[in-house]
Amino acid sequence: MSKKNAVMLILLGGTFMSFVGLYMRLLTDANGFQILFYRSLSLSAIVGLVSCLRRRIGPVQFLQRLDQADFKMGSALALAFTCYVFAMLYTSVASTLFILSATPFMAAVIGWVWINEKPQNITWVAMIFASCGVYLMVREGAQLGQSFGNVMALISAACFALMLVLARKSGKQDVLGGTFTGGAICALIGAGTTLFSGASFAVLPQDLAIILIMGAFGIGIGIAFVTWGASYVPAAEVSLLVLIESVLGPIWPWIFLGEAMSPTELAGGLTILASVALFARVSAKPETKRNAQNSALSRLSPPCGTQT
Repeated sequence: MSKKNAVMLILLGGTFMSFVGLYMRLLTDANGFQILFYRSLSLSAIVGLVSCLRRRIGPVQFLQRLDQADFKMGSALALAFTCYVFAMLYTSVASTLFILSATPFMAAVIGWVWINEKPQNITWVAMIFASCGVYLMVREGAQLGQSFGNVMALISAACFALMLVLARKSGKQDVLGGTFTGGAICALIGAGTTLFSGASFAVLPQDLAIILIMGAFGIGIGIAFVTWGASYVPAAEVSLLVLIESVLGPIWPWIFLGEAMSPTELAGGLTILASVALFARVSAKPETKRNAQNSALSRLSPPCGTQT
């Protein structure tokens, strides 16, 4: 694949993931664990399909090749995905995505403490500025009664960062196995919690359609495209390209639903995005395909992102 096509693939994947916040806002009746259950089913299904096609193996072989590293990454992702859903429900889309943009810096700290990957000096400078941005949004969230949502976003970012470090430690070339496992664990969490609480699995047909599309395309295809393209693009460039998710994510609810960003959210978000951009530009250097891919994953959010 040419670098130009890889860049377009990463941008397309980031754009797919940027719609997750809008999907969440379009839901009318589904609760957090119902969302988690159905979204995770479609996420795991599409990621499993993409994995089989890319590796040219059957579903049984794919499941047989899942190992302890996939389970560890999946466990971290399951907690990240769960907190992400409740962050979206209890705070603004902008605050959620901007806080998740700080994932690379959390990964740098975890990597330093755990696997002795000492961050560059510029990383510490960028982290200080990013922390200021997070503080602005958390402070405003407390004033608006959105503290729970912002805390969920912070925990989600920390878990995404842990997943990145686990991926680097495992030496795997992609995290599709871990993403599949994370989705499966989330489905079990959603189903178990729903059953234990005596709630119903029934949701409105339009809510179900939105949730399934969100899992399959907003997250599943988005992650697949970004990880695929990241194999052919330097890590620093990937970190910049996937910022499209955090830039576009708050715009869709504003355009379609009138959910505008406050001046404080905008200031905090721009501070974080500028810090990530500075970090990516200054730390740019020749890297292997595997390092490029792992670095990219620190910005996925799950979204998506998977912010990689």
